[in-house]
Amino acid sequence: MVVTHHASQADAVLLGIGLAAGLATWIGGSLALRHSERIHLVLGFSAGAVIGVALLDLLPEAIDLGAPAWGVLTITSVTALGFLGYLVVDRVALLRAGGGESHRGHFGAGSLTVHSLLDGLGIGLGFQVSTSVGAILAIAVLAHDLADGMNTVNLSLRGSGDPKIARRWLIADAAAPTIGIAASRLIVVPPVHLGLAIAAFAGFFLYIGASELVPDSHHRHPRAWTTIATVLGVAMIGIIVYLARTS
Repeated sequence: MVVTHHASQADAVLLGIGLAAGLATWIGGSLALRHSERIHLVLGFSAGAVIGVALLDLLPEAIDLGAPAWGVLTITSVTALGFLGYLVVDRVALLRAGGGESHRGHFGAGSLTVHSLLDGLGIGLGFQVSTSVGAILAIAVLAHDLADGMNTVNLSLRGSGDPKIARRWLIADAAAPTIGIAASRLIVVPPVHLGLAIAAFAGFFLYIGASELVPDSHHRHPRAWTTIATVLGVAMIGIIVYLARTS
């Protein structure tokens, strides 16, 4: 009976974390939809946030989880493969679409949604290791979910130009952490394998930020404020990650 009581308490805590992560994602995406008329600045900020998540959040997390078994060079090589793999898929899809870029909205938003799913899975697995590890991961995820929602909407709008499609992706992204947490209660994934997956997503986001969002934001409005917005995006993620890791 005691075990069942503790298990139900743990499930309630994890459910609350998943819902909080989804709410933060929804708020970020809703803000991006509301201010779409300033898309150049939002894209510039999102570019910095995506690159910051890749370099300052995902890659260090991948090294922490996977390096003990695979080594730092292997982890960074997986990141490079993720970058190149996304590049190849993007270029092939671009050729098949006859030069249109609508697929990029689905690829980018889909990658962020899967990333949110892995966030939830990571939180659940973290709590399997210990309460403190799970709590640290939860703080880190909650801290950048606002930016995740903004990025999901901006990538979808950039590719499709349709707010309805962007809102559908936002709903999927907001639901993904809770789904990931639920999945963690059913499966056991070694942290070293999760580290490889996170490393690959770091490569995906580096490509999205550097090859799509940065050029597009500058092309739409090539002024100093766009560059400042990108720098602020990186800085915000850096501050969030620092506070999450030192708390």
